[in-house]
Amino acid sequence: MEGVIEVAVIDNLAAVSGRIEAAARAAGRLPGSVALVAVSKTQPAGAVREALVAGHRLFGENRVQEAEAKYPALRDAFPGLALHLIGPLQTNKVRDAVALFDVIETVDRPRLAVALAREMERTGRRLPCLIEVNTGEEAQKSGVMPEAADAFVLECRDRLGLSIAGLMCVPPLDEEPSPHFALLREIARRTGVELLSMGMSADFETAIRFGATHVRVGTAIFGARGGMPT
Repeated sequence: MEGVIEVAVIDNLAAVSGRIEAAARAAGRLPGSVALVAVSKTQPAGAVREALVAGHRLFGENRVQEAEAKYPALRDAFPGLALHLIGPLQTNKVRDAVALFDVIETVDRPRLAVALAREMERTGRRLPCLIEVNTGEEAQKSGVMPEAADAFVLECRDRLGLSIAGLMCVPPLDEEPSPHFALLREIARRTGVELLSMGMSADFETAIRFGATHVRVGTAIFGARGGMPT
């Protein structure tokens, strides 16, 4: 059974990469202009290792504690591994997150931004950050509201000195994602940031059409393993 899972990860990774390249070409973009963040939340370290053996190096995790349990040993074995935090970050986990991750994609409130800025100043480890925008204005989701996003980008970048590289969003599950991707792209244009982390297993090709530079794909690579599709 383990061998079947391993082969599936390698084959799925190749298939998703091929779809990303095709979608980029269809949008008139270079195939290499879209990075695949393989979302390994709830997946065992063995599944991640198979993706690493296949040559993939960019991964996303939702929880600091889960990443701490899996990734230090994998980093030692696979130089060049890069890890994005793509889930909500509590302020009491900021020190651990800054030490472990390479990019923080979910800066969503002033208190968190201040905590990140202080920790990066303390350690000298200045990570690229993305602002999470709650494009659907859903009460149960994290993210800054769209009307406040421009000011929050400026606050984080100009007053706090964070390296704000781009924006991320997770559209509502029951809505057409295109308007949400278009909104994120427009906020990025206004604020002068380059990275757009948007699109998951069900809609990453649409996200690429709207300018995604990073797509976060989990289920289509690793299969379902509890929780929501990614």
